[in-house]
Amino acid sequence: MKEYAIGFDVGGTKCAVILGHLVPDSPPVIMGKEKFATAEFRDPYRCLDEMCRLTECLLQTYAIPKEQICGIGISCGGPLDPTRGIVQSPPNLPGWDDIPAVEYVRKQTGLDAKLENDANACALAEWKFGAGRGTANMIFLTFGTGLGAGIIANNALIPGHNGMAGECGHIRLAEDGPVGYGKAGSFEGFCSGGGIARLGQMRAKAALDNGTPFAWCPDAEAVSGITARSIAEAADQGDRDALAIYEDCGTRLGEGLSILIDILNPERIVIGSIFARSENLIRPAMEKKIRREALSISADVCKVVPAELGESIGDMASLAIAADHFSPR
Repeated sequence: MKEYAIGFDVGGTKCAVILGHLVPDSPPVIMGKEKFATAEFRDPYRCLDEMCRLTECLLQTYAIPKEQICGIGISCGGPLDPTRGIVQSPPNLPGWDDIPAVEYVRKQTGLDAKLENDANACALAEWKFGAGRGTANMIFLTFGTGLGAGIIANNALIPGHNGMAGECGHIRLAEDGPVGYGKAGSFEGFCSGGGIARLGQMRAKAALDNGTPFAWCPDAEAVSGITARSIAEAADQGDRDALAIYEDCGTRLGEGLSILIDILNPERIVIGSIFARSENLIRPAMEKKIRREALSISADVCKVVPAELGESIGDMASLAIAADHFSPR
């Protein structure tokens, strides 16, 4: 029985190697973790070399033979081709152009490996170990820096023909609005950290031009410092202008979720990051919009819940790839 897995979490800011003990019917137990700043190894092959080296270090430290490792799960931002195991120029990883990550890691470590988009990997983690446990049809939405989704249908991850399924942030919800995913008025534009910040900046600037500045943006110099978090802090204190921004975000979230509910008929939608932190500000308008827009027969069987894994989701996501792809079902 292969009881352990290795996770590679490849990010634009940091990379991490995780050793996990696979426990039946429970989340993996993280035994060890090594991380480094991605900028230390700008060349992609040097970065992968360092991750492979840290893998050997972890196995030696915990005295685990490779025969007990089911495989390596590689979680990385897209675009990428999970079928061929190739990273295809992610915007947050300059220089990672058509890098055969799976083939390279296999040769360096002697272990099997599987590459997956980070949103899909997070979907696997929440499905197997978090708020999606026990479901057969689930959608996970990142709702952080951007808005991406991972889709679980009939107990399997749906990557799409070339790994691009779940890019719901690109859906246009309005002809105009904050820009997200390169498109004004997109789902990501309204429902992401950057999108909420841009919406707040747009509203604050308009208020200044009208001579009625917001309390949390008294002058033009303060506009650039507006963030999703600063707006949420003002909203939690009852500021009407900040509350209106999060109400608009919730309305747009409900609009986008209604499309997903009608098309995919999930039993659960799990939403991470900003939704998990600011659910009280977003949920009322979201639910109102879903009741109005989605087919009631589908909406009635779908629960929208915050993600459970929190700050550990990146670690669990990479391990979930290995557990899903290499472990016996």
